[in-house]
Amino acid sequence: MITARTSPLKAVLLHLALLAGTSFSLFPIYFVVQASLRPGNTLYSTELQLLPTNATLDNFRHMLLETPLPLWLWNSTKVAVATTFATLLITVTAAYALSRFRFRGRGLLLGGMLALQAFPGFLSIIAFYLILNRLGLTNTHLGLILIYSAGAIVFNVWNLKGYFDTIPVDLEEAAMIDGCTPTQAFVRVMLPLARPSLAVTALFGFLAGWNEYIFAQTLLFDESMYTAPVGIFGLQDTYSQPWGWFAASSLIVSVPVVILFLYLQRNLVAGLSAGGVKG
Repeated sequence: MITARTSPLKAVLLHLALLAGTSFSLFPIYFVVQASLRPGNTLYSTELQLLPTNATLDNFRHMLLETPLPLWLWNSTKVAVATTFATLLITVTAAYALSRFRFRGRGLLLGGMLALQAFPGFLSIIAFYLILNRLGLTNTHLGLILIYSAGAIVFNVWNLKGYFDTIPVDLEEAAMIDGCTPTQAFVRVMLPLARPSLAVTALFGFLAGWNEYIFAQTLLFDESMYTAPVGIFGLQDTYSQPWGWFAASSLIVSVPVVILFLYLQRNLVAGLSAGGVKG
């Protein structure tokens, strides 16, 4: 942190370090933008240029007009939005119950959820496939929503519970003295105060449905049902890699995530830091 007492040399070195770190972080994005604008589906050129020679938007035009990418994006949007709402509904109620009520098995439940988080999600892929196949939910978006919502529960419940722990119980009791029912106190007092942590939960729920590839690749068979990651990966063939199409579509797919992040960014730091204070 630069203050009035910081020496000029130290300030210059600090700015240079920040500039180097920023450049290191932004270079992959710059590289993808270059690849998306380069004609001929080439990944890079031997010449050092700010922009590729003969820059063109043909890769974007091809992906949006000549492939089912708009349909895949719509499928991803449905899955991601539904996963977000399902995650919020499940985790908010569960975290509030674990934060406010003391019941037998509460500690065991919290510890068991934390133990589950230690295992990679893809270890359960066979079990999920067998269950959804028995229920007739393979090759459906509902099956994906159920899996993504279940996978997002543990972290979000713990994070929300920690945030609820920081909110004094006196506020709810005061609301009930003023005439609120317990449900009204929860909706009108707790949820507005927990908005930063709810923003984090919404973001993680959306990302779970928007970016995931392994489960979607395993459970979806028809091209019309593909989500964006599955459909984009399927553009390659045995003999060629359409790098320009990949780069253009990756930039298109990242736009909703960037917009959502910018919209929620004011709440993200508070939601993550406060949620990890108490457990």
